[in-house]
Amino acid sequence: MKDAKLLLDNGQYGGAYYLAGYAVECALKAAIATRTRQHQFPDLDLARKVHTHDLKELLDKSGLKAAVDQEFAKDPHLRDNWSIVKDWSETSRYEAGRQKGDADALYTAIPDPAHGILSCISRYW
Repeated sequence: MKDAKLLLDNGQYGGAYYLAGYAVECALKAAIATRTRQHQFPDLDLARKVHTHDLKELLDKSGLKAAVDQEFAKDPHLRDNWSIVKDWSETSRYEAGRQKGDADALYTAIPDPAHGILSCISRYW
C-alpha cells in the first residue's frame, strides 16, 4: 500500500491501481494460508481454486465470507468499498489511461482503518 500511495501521489495512476489491488489479493491469500498447518499437504481442489487473482473467488475460499458479509450488512460504507475493490483485476496493468479517480477510489477503499477492506479482512485471521 505504501508503494501504491507513492505512485498515486506522483501521478502514476495505473501502477497505483494495480499495486493496491494486489494488497487485497495478498491479504486474502494470507488468510487462506492460515487455514493450512505446517507440513500439511493442502487440499488440491482448494489449491487450484485459490490459484487466481479474482478477489471475489479468493474471499469465497478464504473462510471469511460469512463474517465479512455480516460486516457488510452492518457497515454500508465498507460494503461500498468492497463494491469498488471486488472489480480489481491483475490485468489492469495492461489497461492504458487509468484515471486518477479510479486509483483514488481503489486506494481509499482499501486501507481505511474504520471502513477499509484490509481492516475488515485482518479482523478475522
